[in-house]
Amino acid sequence: MTGKVLVTGADGFIGSHLTEALVRRGYDVRAFVMYNSFDSWGWLDESPSEIRDNLDVVAGDIRDPFAVREAMRGCDSALHLAALIAIPFSYRAPQAYIETNISGTLNVLQAARDLGLTKVVHTSTSEVYGTARFVPITEEHPLQGQSPYSASKIGADQLALSFHASFELPVGVIRPFNTYGPRQSARAVIPTIITQIANGSRHIKLGAVTPTRDFNYVADTAAGFIAVLESTASIGQVINIGSDYEISIGDTAHAIAEAMGTTIEIETEEARLRPAGSEVERLWADNTKAKTLLAWQPDYGGLDGFRKGLKQTVTWFENPDNLRRYRVGRYVL
Repeated sequence: MTGKVLVTGADGFIGSHLTEALVRRGYDVRAFVMYNSFDSWGWLDESPSEIRDNLDVVAGDIRDPFAVREAMRGCDSALHLAALIAIPFSYRAPQAYIETNISGTLNVLQAARDLGLTKVVHTSTSEVYGTARFVPITEEHPLQGQSPYSASKIGADQLALSFHASFELPVGVIRPFNTYGPRQSARAVIPTIITQIANGSRHIKLGAVTPTRDFNYVADTAAGFIAVLESTASIGQVINIGSDYEISIGDTAHAIAEAMGTTIEIETEEARLRPAGSEVERLWADNTKAKTLLAWQPDYGGLDGFRKGLKQTVTWFENPDNLRRYRVGRYVL
């Protein structure tokens, strides 16, 4: 790919890592961040100066079609990550998820079509599969909207694919499984565990511990985005990005404790439990398609890779300057 690339949601967890990776690879990047009165660029504020000095940052709102169009003007490709992603908050504010995840995606697609972009990468999520009916989960697995969040992402995914089918817009859909790593919000389970332990607690409050997840280290996820961007074979395709390894939440907690040199006891907190029909019990990615089409494969795959990723994540969170950003002990939606 050549020319300027737009990254929506560049201020977030995955978006900031991806933006940094693109700059380091020599891309000309425009970062679309959520407008706020503090003039904050989110996690990009913490990027090294050599990254920030080579960014074209535009603040706006993905729900505003005019802001999206102006941000995209002059770009050749777009990586669309801007979204509301917290599952528990989607129970409280489902309309916000429709407006952000579906209408926001429509804004990106329509602008890309009108402006003639050469590639759009749309971000999906493994949550669209719901509880696995078979494992490992291929891209042909049925879609199940078990939360307002997952339903909104199914809608956004189908909208993106429809623009390829209807208008030949060069869209590729990346479907990351559970990404983790430095900078992740404490609404996610791995930072929740790490921050509680780092603050001295040995009685760790969690929701359900039996569900399994396929955790994907953020560097692997970012590499997957770039592989989809750079591959013409990804156009019109949905591609899983996962480690091809599953582990339960309970075992994850104990693996983190081991990495932090301690032992823990897990306590179930009612507020952290999803409604019974909404809990996704099992996620395990089949990443064959990514390996075949993109020549992508995880550097942090399997148990050894997971342990390596956890070690790097723990090191980041244990830094007092990073840990102080988190309200430990408070359940984050």
